Amino acid sequence: MEDVLMDPSVTELVGGPDHLGGVKHGYPTTAVPLRSGPIPPKLEIVLPIQGAQESELNERSYRDEPSDLSPGTPVPDEDSVVFSKLTYLGCASVNAPRSEVEALRMVSILRSQCQMPLDVTLSVPGVSEGTVRLLDPQTSTEIANYPIYKILFCVRGHDGSPESDCFAFTESHYNTEIFRIHVFRCEIQEAVSRILYSFATAFRRSANKAPLSAKASPDSDVFTFTVSLEIKEDDGKGTFSAVSKDKDRQSFKLRPGMDKKIVIYVQQTSNKELAIERCFGLLLSPGKNVKNSDMHLLDLESMGKSSDGKSYIITGSWNPNTPQFQAVNEETPKDKFMYMTTAVDLVITEVEEPVRFLLETRVRVCSPNDRLFWPFSKRSYTESFYLKLRPMENKERKSNSDTLYEVVSLESETERERRKTTASPGIQSCGSHSSTVPSPPEDDEEEDNDEPLLSGSGDVSKECGEKILETWGDLLSKWHLNLAVRPKPLPALVRSGVPEALRGEVWQLLAGCHNNDHLVEEYRTLITKESPQDSAITRDINRTFPAHDYFKDTGGDGQDSLYKICKAYSVYDEEIGYCQGQSFLAAVLLLHMPEEQAFSVLVKIMFEYGLRELFKQNFEDLHCKFFQLERLMQEYIPDLYAHFLNLGLEAHMYASQWFLTLFTAKFPLYMVFHIIDLLLCEGISVIFNVALALLKTSRDDLLQMDFEGALKFFRVPVPKRYRSEENAKKLMELACSMKISQKKLKKYEKEYHTIREQQEQQEAPIERYEVDSSCICLGLCSLFTHQHS
Repeated sequence: MEDVLMDPSVTELVGGPDHLGGVKHGYPTTAVPLRSGPIPPKLEIVLPIQGAQESELNERSYRDEPSDLSPGTPVPDEDSVVFSKLTYLGCASVNAPRSEVEALRMVSILRSQCQMPLDVTLSVPGVSEGTVRLLDPQTSTEIANYPIYKILFCVRGHDGSPESDCFAFTESHYNTEIFRIHVFRCEIQEAVSRILYSFATAFRRSANKAPLSAKASPDSDVFTFTVSLEIKEDDGKGTFSAVSKDKDRQSFKLRPGMDKKIVIYVQQTSNKELAIERCFGLLLSPGKNVKNSDMHLLDLESMGKSSDGKSYIITGSWNPNTPQFQAVNEETPKDKFMYMTTAVDLVITEVEEPVRFLLETRVRVCSPNDRLFWPFSKRSYTESFYLKLRPMENKERKSNSDTLYEVVSLESETERERRKTTASPGIQSCGSHSSTVPSPPEDDEEEDNDEPLLSGSGDVSKECGEKILETWGDLLSKWHLNLAVRPKPLPALVRSGVPEALRGEVWQLLAGCHNNDHLVEEYRTLITKESPQDSAITRDINRTFPAHDYFKDTGGDGQDSLYKICKAYSVYDEEIGYCQGQSFLAAVLLLHMPEEQAFSVLVKIMFEYGLRELFKQNFEDLHCKFFQLERLMQEYIPDLYAHFLNLGLEAHMYASQWFLTLFTAKFPLYMVFHIIDLLLCEGISVIFNVALALLKTSRDDLLQMDFEGALKFFRVPVPKRYRSEENAKKLMELACSMKISQKKLKKYEKEYHTIREQQEQQEAPIERYEVDSSCICLGLCSLFTHQHS
């Protein structure tokens, strides 16, 4: 509230501090919109279009009707659409201005707890250079204004929820270092769609569409683009997962009745870079060679550049239950497939008319009785496009804008190949992809170079055999009848790996988090508190699972949730706080459950599975683990133990991150998830099983290596070896077959403490500290090495 009270312009407009209201929920909030500050650099706009259904509402256009503004009130200098019967519920600071989850949370909070709602009239401009204005409904006096270029994201409440009559937008405040969300409620609920459609209109660029010509010009420039299509489906747990394809990798496998998302990735790959200004249409239709009139507009959720700036990403929502999509919502006969056409219309700053990229893909709708589960990893169809542009002369330009080119032709790679094959002189304006053209390889492994495997790498399929799922289904049904007792068949099933589709549920049951409402509630309070280790957490978030789509975008939902979990734990457990490596475990949990539940499981693992001891500042427990591992090597792999002894290669030099991150930082996800299965079922001793299995399978290679070669081998080739699911399965089978008794581990632990007591009697305190610090340094320093190479 302080910055509002100190802003004289706001105080004057609303009649002083007595008119200010807000909510109290641990978030910085204000109930009065803020007047815009200095103009910042233009931001990347991410604006969802939620639909354009017509509704009966009180609106007027400055273009068509005279204004009834009171005398002396300046009339806005742009064409606008004005909406009345709105209530302003307030604004709040947000850390993730493009996060739909964060935005909807704030909409819910402000709607339910706003103490002093303010009746307003909203003016939305019709051009991207315009300004959104809040007006007093009685006097039409301007209360606040927000230039369109400062608005980053729009969202509406979900249908059927209490917030369905609300919408909100986020904006960059002052010098773009502060982001705020402004929340409104509509007296006429149907107005929400129309209002957001007007916002979308403000971002469209007026241009006369010119038909694409097949005639090439000697003055043409060719600009190459790759366009990828990804389809995601609601997995029933509040998240959307990328759908898989048939074995021939030609047909997307869809499920009937499931809400879907379409994600388009556009990347320019040649010539001078063209700036994609915005998307103003994402369209879909069953079939191929469809007419433009048969294409149906999807609701846009977001648009904008990827975190690395190389791609432009558009996401739209697809409700398959609407009549126009019935053909791709009914079960496809066995061994058959159908086509689906997707188009995206992009406004490119320097091009006179919008450019449409069109993709035709094969799809199959599986039986609703098929127990199919989708992979986390990305499954996309990619096509290359060749856009020919002709520079325009000044006299040809319709305005003095930055338009430099007109479109000569647009051709896809598939069309080009077909034209070469058939010797056809014509170029179709809308491509028809040949069914014989394969998609690009989807599981290409990284080159076997000297770079370590990025964390978060690897495919994990949710598909599972019917018999296995039935077995697990029966076990879970019985388990839920008595959650206090684990079923007897459980350990044997876990050793084979928990089905990916069931891991979220099974992990919570194994951790005993099925009835942990108090931790969930505490989490919601903890995320509002400050952490003394905030800078360390923020630094590590970008380096956690950079290879995974969910976590790779700075400021995205994945990184936002990961930051909040790590911060909450650092406040919850003051003794340990945040430690390097903690974020990897939290990321693994986030891939399987909502963040509140992920936090609960993280707390259980830290406190009840011995991980807190590993993170103690004196590293005493970690030293003990290294000693136990070397004793086990001496027993199970004596020749390799002797070789390491001769080289001076100690366990802490290669196994630090194995223990500190439970193998989550460097190994492929298929293997990582199986290790967490075993950890939650059998305890932290499984780390020794996996470590011994890794050493045993690498024995022949390591025996031939010197000190430097062995260290590099552990860092690079070992994790890459298990990108293959078959290799990872064999490794985990070997790990589970190795019987390491708790009695033996206790014996080695006692031996370690006896040796340490003898050493401490001979060492000065400063020497003990130096040993403690130096022997762990290598492992910690290598923990995040090359995560962002």
